[in-house]
Amino acid sequence: MDLPAPRPVLWPLRPTESAQVSTSPHGGRTVVTIRHAPLDQVTPEMLAWWYGHVPGTMRYAGAVWPRYLVWHPLDHISYELTTPGKVVAPGARLHIKEALGRDLAKLIDLQVTVETVDQQFAIISKRILGTSIVRLENEFEPYHGGSRYTTRLTLGDTTLLGGLYLNNMAHTRAFPAPKLAAWIRHHIEEIGNLENFLPDLVRHRADHEP
Repeated sequence: MDLPAPRPVLWPLRPTESAQVSTSPHGGRTVVTIRHAPLDQVTPEMLAWWYGHVPGTMRYAGAVWPRYLVWHPLDHISYELTTPGKVVAPGARLHIKEALGRDLAKLIDLQVTVETVDQQFAIISKRILGTSIVRLENEFEPYHGGSRYTTRLTLGDTTLLGGLYLNNMAHTRAFPAPKLAAWIRHHIEEIGNLENFLPDLVRHRADHEP
C-alpha cells in the first residue's frame, strides 16, 4: 500500500503529555482511557455533527481535501462509509485505514460498526460472532464554551469466545504494545486537531448538510 502524500500541517499537533492516559486490565480485556485537554470552542453539538459527517470534503490549505485527511494530516489514509447513505448513523459500517506515525508496520485497517452518534457519545466497534475485539468510545460534555472529551479504547471481551481466542488476537494482532502506544499518540493528535478547524467548518460549510 502506498501512503497518500502528507497534507500541510497548519497547526502544531498536541503532544501526548497534553492528555491523561491510563491503561488497566479488566477480565481479559485491556481498557485505555484518555482524558484529553479541553477542546476550545468545540461544542458537543459540533462533535455530534462531525462524527455524522466525516465523509465529504472541505477547504484546507488552499485546496479541497477529504475531511478525514485533514483530521490527521499525516497518518490518515481513507475513511469509507460502506453502507447506503451519506450520514454516519447507528448501524452504519465504516472501513478505516491509517498508518500510525506514517509507518505501514503500524497500519490500522479495520471494518467497524457504528453503535452511537449523538451529543454525548460516538462509539464504534469491531465484533466477531457477537464478541467485541475492539470498541472505541468517545464521550464529550460541555465545558466553558467547548467540550471535555474522554476516550475509552477496549481491547477484548468477557465472552467465552473472547477468553478462548479473540482477546489474544486483539492484543497481539490488532493492537500489540508498540502499535497501541503509537495509536495513543495519534489519537491525542487527531482529537486535539479538531479545535483548529471544526468550529469554522460547522459555521461556514457550503453544502448545508443537516
